[in-house]
Amino acid sequence: MKIVIVDSDNESFDEEEQVTAGLGIELGRAQAQDEQQAVDAARGADGILVQYAPITAAVMDELPDLRAIGRYGVGVDTLDVEAATARGIAVCNVPDYGVQDVSDHAIALTMSVVRGTVQLDRLVRDGRYGLVPVKPLHRVSALRFGVVGLGRIGAATAVKARALGFTVVGSDPLLEVGTRTADGIEVVDAETVLGTCDVVSLHVPLLESTHHLIDEDALARMRPGAVLINTCRGGVVDTAAVARALLDGRLKGAGLDVFEEEPLPADSPLLDCPSAVLTPHASWYSEESYSELKRRVTEAVAAVIRGERPRDILNPEVLESR
Repeated sequence: MKIVIVDSDNESFDEEEQVTAGLGIELGRAQAQDEQQAVDAARGADGILVQYAPITAAVMDELPDLRAIGRYGVGVDTLDVEAATARGIAVCNVPDYGVQDVSDHAIALTMSVVRGTVQLDRLVRDGRYGLVPVKPLHRVSALRFGVVGLGRIGAATAVKARALGFTVVGSDPLLEVGTRTADGIEVVDAETVLGTCDVVSLHVPLLESTHHLIDEDALARMRPGAVLINTCRGGVVDTAAVARALLDGRLKGAGLDVFEEEPLPADSPLLDCPSAVLTPHASWYSEESYSELKRRVTEAVAAVIRGERPRDILNPEVLESR
């Protein structure tokens, strides 16, 4: 049995090696950047681990021995899950490894923008003292915090925001408007979040229906002077529209950890927005989450190729047909 890491920017592979060695599974490594490189790297593999490399139907058709694909992370937008299911290939991710880490980061970005700390730091370093560039600032208890997407991470973010003193509401298409979540968060519709909240924090997957969810039209429906937080997927936000809203003052600020193009291009209009706090897709990371992610995705793929049911699988029906 063989598992190949098709691509990864991990600094070490200790967890992967420990899992595979303990089960007598051969582990290979490559750094594929396109479909052909992915095929070349994975030939003869029973399972693969991927981070960014595209695993399309064409790639799968060139890999007749492939039985499982593991994605380092939560999102699987670089994988064709439907094609994998049609070919009997299991797709595994790690949906909850970074819940606390991403929600912590969303709150950190929120407070950085709401209190103007990053912008003030830049001013001090430039020899400028004063509050004018960040005014007005409001106490947290006077602000309304809206969560778009009340899944694991969104729910954790909502609870932490409430603990800080925000009034918190959230929207989610799977939850009934007018109810409350298990944590007591009021469920409203998405328009209410956009139109009434001082902070809007995004926690949705990147789907056709959520691509550019925050575009020019959505920004026009948000409260003037609102703050936008995005720690989910860059494509959920129309970068150019958000930059315009920041520069003309419609948005007070934004805390963005993910972008439509990563790394963020040197000519991105966001770099010209002093009220934007930008981080390099770092919200998932802590030493604990990093280790958990690598171990669990390897365990999942190893379980499938050994004929076992993994803890996390997106298309369990492929196991039932074996």
